[in-house]
Amino acid sequence: MPDRHSIAKSLIQQNQRLRRVSLMAALLISLGLAWSAPSIAQGNSSILNASYDVTRELFKDVNPVFVAEWKKKTGETLTINQSHGGSSKQARSVVDGLDAAVVTMNQASDIDILAEKGMVPASWNKAFPNNSSPFYSTMVFLTRKGNPKKIASWEDLGKADLKIIIPNPKTSGNGRYSYLAAWGSVIKSGGNEAQARQLTERIFKNVPVLDGGGRGATTTFTQREIGDVLVTFENEVQLIKQEFGDNFDVVYPKISILAESPVAVVDKVVDKLGNRKQATAYLQFLYSEAGQEIIAKHYLRPRSELAAKKYAANFKPVSLFTIEDVFGGWKQIQKKFFDDGAEFDKIYQSKK
Repeated sequence: MPDRHSIAKSLIQQNQRLRRVSLMAALLISLGLAWSAPSIAQGNSSILNASYDVTRELFKDVNPVFVAEWKKKTGETLTINQSHGGSSKQARSVVDGLDAAVVTMNQASDIDILAEKGMVPASWNKAFPNNSSPFYSTMVFLTRKGNPKKIASWEDLGKADLKIIIPNPKTSGNGRYSYLAAWGSVIKSGGNEAQARQLTERIFKNVPVLDGGGRGATTTFTQREIGDVLVTFENEVQLIKQEFGDNFDVVYPKISILAESPVAVVDKVVDKLGNRKQATAYLQFLYSEAGQEIIAKHYLRPRSELAAKKYAANFKPVSLFTIEDVFGGWKQIQKKFFDDGAEFDKIYQSKK
């Protein structure tokens, strides 16, 4: 049997081993905290961009270029995720908890919704140049090849023998701009409100189905082959022609609406996730010459004079009126046209 001296020596050695293990564990924990601290300070290395339906292809090209530039500048590998849908529907998703660090919408009213909820500042449209809109577009008509119905104007869309594809103005910026462009075309041509109401009523009586967003409307027209004409953004018709070939004609009305595409950093999200720096740089990139060139290539009208001149062939001259010019602003528009029970509901319910 071991003597008392051997037992005591063994206990001392065990205690020393336990102390070394405890010290090592403490060291590893300390190092782990030290390693994690920079990642917390640097912020989240991913951002989510909540955008509208017809920008999928645009951001597929924008994102890798920005990621490469950010990597070169900071050494950080950044991941950009996308969410797409009807512009108004996307805004509601962000309000309901979608963790979008940035929103890139097609109408200011959708970002105003976020401002009302305290998710972006009330002055969000002053955070970046040009009303925080790095590009803009307008509404045009896509017809079947040869334009068999001879459509040339907004007034023509009110003809009784037409089927017109326009997405729901209450969920889609595409549909909202289409509605406002038709109404405003009457006013800018010298007509009155009663005449504008009559035209929009005739047009929406010709709409057989209200898709939730612009891309759904495109699918209805191109793949389901429903309708004589699709009313959509200028850039969308070009993408359709590229994808489906020369089966359609593009018609520019003489008068149309200037459709700005505003952007914003979502304060509530970036403050929670720690990715404000990355989100801000991402939106700033859209204003850079590299970003503006990508935008112009996708048939979205750039703010850069250089890019606009280089890609002038992409953009047919058209007389554009602004929201403020005809309607006063988005708050007035929402109340008058798109609130429950307002003009659009009255017009659309009258067709039933």
